[in-house]
Amino acid sequence: MSQTIINIILFLLLASFLASRFIPSRGVRMMTAAELKRRLKQPGVQYIDVRTSMEFRSFHLPGFRNIPLHELAARARELSKEKEVVVICQSGMRSQKASKLLKKMGFRYVTNVKGGLNAWQ
Repeated sequence: MSQTIINIILFLLLASFLASRFIPSRGVRMMTAAELKRRLKQPGVQYIDVRTSMEFRSFHLPGFRNIPLHELAARARELSKEKEVVVICQSGMRSQKASKLLKKMGFRYVTNVKGGLNAWQ
């Protein structure tokens, strides 16, 4: 009986961990690469690429500014909390983390590009 309870607790902890990693934060909008292509030149939007500087130099989308994920907390003051922030990375994982961080920091309009640059093709 106690082993069953332990297994249930472990399962719930694992499910909670996975949900926190893969489910977007409340208030974070998801956008496909196709939507991004239509909106890319929209004025008043802050486009942020959270890949490393080296990744950004090798290829980036025009209009995107590089703020690597590990620098985002320290450099968030460079962004307006009142304007939409569209976040991209290579696959969508780092941009999802960045989006959650920005929401926690009080940014009102945060959009994550689902699938990142891998989906851009």
